[in-house]
Amino acid sequence: MSEEQTPENVNTIEDLVQYSLAQDYNKANEIFGNVITTKLSDVLDQEKIKLAGQIYNDEPAEEEEPAEEDFEEDESDESEDEDTEESEEDEEESEEESEDESV
Repeated sequence: MSEEQTPENVNTIEDLVQYSLAQDYNKANEIFGNVITTKLSDVLDQEKIKLAGQIYNDEPAEEEEPAEEDFEEDESDESEDEDTEESEEDEEESEEESEDESV
């Protein structure tokens, strides 16, 4: 009983896959557009409800995800770690070379 019943004319992702496999790309593109439009509309409606609650009902704002700037800092940290690892490898190689030369 918990199954959702969809009308026959509603396009689903399964239809998108079937049309793609059948190489009917025009119909697949149309279904893709409809599915994405529906999903975006649902997300926007949820955000409108949340924003209205914050404005009119004094609901607290949720913490937002970090901005792209935070990710850039993380990436620079990773590159520094890689540089450190590379320099350690270079040191180990030079130590091995010096041991080989002394023998």
